[in-house]
Formats: sequence, C-alpha cells, structure tokens
Amino acid sequence: MGSEHEPHKSNTNELAIEQEAISTAIRILAERHRGDERSLLKILRTLEALHREICEGLFQEALPTNRQALYSFLKDIESEGGWPYIKRMRIQALLVNLLEAEKAQAASSDGNSAKSVE
Repeated sequence: MGSEHEPHKSNTNELAIEQEAISTAIRILAERHRGDERSLLKILRTLEALHREICEGLFQEALPTNRQALYSFLKDIESEGGWPYIKRMRIQALLVNLLEAEKAQAASSDGNSAKSVE
C-alpha cells in the first residue's frame, strides 16, 4: 500500500471524464454570466488562482527527480501541445474594444439624431 505522498498514477480515461465534467461546469457558469464583466472576471481570477495553486504546489512536487524521467516528461510536454499558459488580456486590447464600442454608439446616436430632424 502506498503512502499519501507517493505519486498517484490515475487512469487516463477517468481523468479525461473528470476534466470534461469540470470544463462543462465552467462553461455553463460562464454562459450564465454572459454580459456581466465583473462576474466573468471573478471566474477568470479563480481559474488563474487554481492554475497557480496547482502549478506551484502539487505540480512542482510531482516533477521528475532524475534526468531520464525529466527527459521523458519533456518529450511528453512537447508531443502533447506544450506548456500550459493562462494569457492575460492586455490593457491595450481592452482599450481597443472600448474605442470600438464608443464608435458604434456614436454612429447609432448620429443615425437617431438624423431621423429626428426629418
């Protein structure tokens, strides 16, 4: 029998099923808050915090401790799509979205004022 600190080799199929259930739950949660930027931001912050918690805790503890295992692990990372990363939105992109929204609003209000003059 293994101790609590021994690495647990999970069944790949079970992991895929669990991951899909979590992904579905997050998508449903995000969809329920569509259009609510504050709630969506909270969801993103939670995901980022979980990513950091797993990466800096459990993941680092599980990293290979010898060269052969490290080489094998790095090959797996490369073949399966690379290192996980959570991209942060740049303020510049946020401002572009804001400018586009303001232009659209100005264009629609110009069309309304033209109609009211007629």
